[in-house]
Amino acid sequence: MGTAILRGTFESFENERKMVQAGNEKPRDTGAMGKLDVKIANAVHVSPARETFGGLYALSNLDQTFPLVVEIVFAFNGEGRGRCSAAIETIRESLAKALVEFYPFAGRLVMGINGRMAVRCTGEGVPFVEATSEDDIAALGDISTINPAMLRKLVKHSDGAPTILEVPLLSVQVTTFKCGGIVVGIVINHVLIDGKALTDFIACWSDLAQAKPPSVLPFLDRSVLRPRQPPRIDLPHHEYAPRDWQPGLVVDPETKPLVYRSFCFKPHALIQLKKAARIATQNGSSVVPTTFEIISALVWISRTKALGIGPHETTTLLTAVDGRPKFDPPLPSGYFGNGVAMSCAECSAGELTRKPFSFAVQTVHEALASVTESYIRSAIDHIELNRVLVDLKGNACGISKLSQLPFYKMDFGFGRPFQVAPATVPDNVIFVAPQSRESDDLVVSLGLTSNAMDVFSKLIQHELTLKSKF
Repeated sequence: MGTAILRGTFESFENERKMVQAGNEKPRDTGAMGKLDVKIANAVHVSPARETFGGLYALSNLDQTFPLVVEIVFAFNGEGRGRCSAAIETIRESLAKALVEFYPFAGRLVMGINGRMAVRCTGEGVPFVEATSEDDIAALGDISTINPAMLRKLVKHSDGAPTILEVPLLSVQVTTFKCGGIVVGIVINHVLIDGKALTDFIACWSDLAQAKPPSVLPFLDRSVLRPRQPPRIDLPHHEYAPRDWQPGLVVDPETKPLVYRSFCFKPHALIQLKKAARIATQNGSSVVPTTFEIISALVWISRTKALGIGPHETTTLLTAVDGRPKFDPPLPSGYFGNGVAMSCAECSAGELTRKPFSFAVQTVHEALASVTESYIRSAIDHIELNRVLVDLKGNACGISKLSQLPFYKMDFGFGRPFQVAPATVPDNVIFVAPQSRESDDLVVSLGLTSNAMDVFSKLIQHELTLKSKF
């Protein structure tokens, strides 16, 4: 049953990825809008620099619930014309060294006889693509304004893979530009790791590229997140859906293509939004909500309205919360895997859209606060007993804060990236990311059908325009 279920889940993701991609909301330059010329020069597999563990590498229950792929591009100014060959060699050789420590990346995802995914550590290596462009890197424009038609030329994606099992655990593409600029495109199979684990790997990789000792080494034993014996479900877990769900709500790419847009939230507007909603505490006082809580609430309301969800239907916002610091003691430093748990904010669409903005903010805040060690342990046991996936279907959507991840520390010896951005966004997921290395602006990116996106855009722009006047 496991492979069939994964196929259904992954096909819904693939349908979203193959749709016509267009749209941007911000007035900044967005480059060639898909016309970027990129040519593949070489494609190899990079294996660990020396022999590593061979055999099955067990994955945790949390890992089993994320059959998604995440694509991220890192844009560097580089060192100018004529220096790209040396840079590519440095990136490739340091990757081979990093894979000695992070050896599961070089293996392949398999389905065990127990219906659980695991990694077969074969040492086959990571797909590594060298590509070139006759354009200057300035042709990319502002990559924070999501443009999958262009940005996905800069990653080694796995379109056409029948299930998540066939997607490499890590893929790398290095694209060099005529001016000497460089883009490193990274694709991860979310079953293996989350964003925090990816940044740990990148830290090690870039240290080795600069001939430094690794600042982070992986903690590979995932048994720290094993279920309790016997498993015990202490709390409700509406963040998960049974694995036998039917993907009947998948958007038909032939009739309802998704439109992708990005929305820029400036600090001043966020301050004004915070003034409109304070969080009530148990002692009767109130506190100022966080920036992320404000953005989450506004996006949740606007998306619910844009999709026309009925007032008596339940609408759900799932948030990826790093569970590592929630444990006592915290998970070991460098924990390599999915350490995220999903908070679950839910209510009727009528409540969400008709009550004051502070209601949505409070609901998001309380959901985030509920993610404790007890909550995560209960979720792990719930997965053990019920074989479930993160629910990103129907009236549910997820939001992930990429802005908390130290992607801008990546340095292979030719400087840090000037921009880091997702190449695309999985279906029913919303990304919040910094606009650039030097900016305090935050960018929210998502995909919706054309009609829904038009409504969503008007709602968001109305709020941002309103708040900018104060």
